[in-house]
Amino acid sequence: MFKIAMIACVAAGAMLADDESADKRLQNASAVVQEMMGMPDKGIPKDLLEKAQCIVVVPGLKKGAFIVGGQFGRGFASCRKAAGGHFGAPAAIKMEGGSFGLQLGGQSTDVIMLVMGQRGMDKLASDKFTIGADAAAAAGPLGRDARADTDAKLHAEILSYSRSRGAFAGLSLQGATLRPDQDENKKLYGKEMNNKEILNGAMSVPPAARVLTSALNRASVESADRPGK
Repeated sequence: MFKIAMIACVAAGAMLADDESADKRLQNASAVVQEMMGMPDKGIPKDLLEKAQCIVVVPGLKKGAFIVGGQFGRGFASCRKAAGGHFGAPAAIKMEGGSFGLQLGGQSTDVIMLVMGQRGMDKLASDKFTIGADAAAAAGPLGRDARADTDAKLHAEILSYSRSRGAFAGLSLQGATLRPDQDENKKLYGKEMNNKEILNGAMSVPPAARVLTSALNRASVESADRPGK
């Protein structure tokens, strides 16, 4: 029964996510990044944003409202072309996982993940990986200067955040699985593409994705140019 409930829950989330077009999802992901930029005191620390090798944005991660909860989301990952450089063409990803326990009503939460180094980027470019098992992860610190809190997370390959009702918070994503969204990649690039090819800079940014990469690059520039650096 538990397994059937989980499958039904995740399937319901998948249908909700599929109702949204790729263009709309890209616009929503861009809006999440812009919101992140507008909250310097309560958002993601700019020092961490500047150091991130890749950023993953999953707008509207769906959580089911059953005894056994499930979650499903579709989003995009973008990596820098070189250390400190611009963010390149985004690769489409699916994120899924389950959690046991009473769920009082469905929820939709925006998720941002900062991938902090090459090893995390390699995992992101793989066919599938599980956060916590295949890549060390931690709930990310918040605020303009979170250096003390960050010191305890130096070994995390991924720092994760959620945004719900306009507020950011650190988020533990242990056990969540990320995999390429092949159908979405084909729509974006007009042919079969794997995430490794895209994230390693083999493709130029398609017109529909420029809204997201522009937002990421603006956030990166503002982080590098902020006073006191």
